[in-house]
Amino acid sequence: MTLQMHEEAAMAAIAFQAVHRLPESRPMAPEIGAATALRPLDPDVVSAAIPAFFIGRNRAGLWVAREARGRSGGLFLFRSSAIDFANRRSAPARCALVFPAETFELDVENKGNPLVALAARPLSWVKWRLARLAR
Repeated sequence: MTLQMHEEAAMAAIAFQAVHRLPESRPMAPEIGAATALRPLDPDVVSAAIPAFFIGRNRAGLWVAREARGRSGGLFLFRSSAIDFANRRSAPARCALVFPAETFELDVENKGNPLVALAARPLSWVKWRLARLAR
């Protein structure tokens, strides 16, 4: 199997997971930015002195890590990569990780994997095709 075939299989698997994560019967989450769904964290839950990162998936099924105040963020292929990014950005201290239930889009410059960001459009197409085949 060639490297390209491995990459295509990985992208199809991610898109397949995204299709099953957001069933047709559930309304699609609107595109959200810092002002809508990723609201500031309650100070009773997390201290303002502790860096916090939202970790979740976008509509294409890619992992998104975004600092709670919108200072940095990135797109990733793996959940562990998004968590590592958050931990590196908050070093030397650790950070709080928040996992929103809904999908959200990266609304700041991608400081994560630049190649994964290029895969977002093809992944959306594969997800759309898989959803049509599942009907």
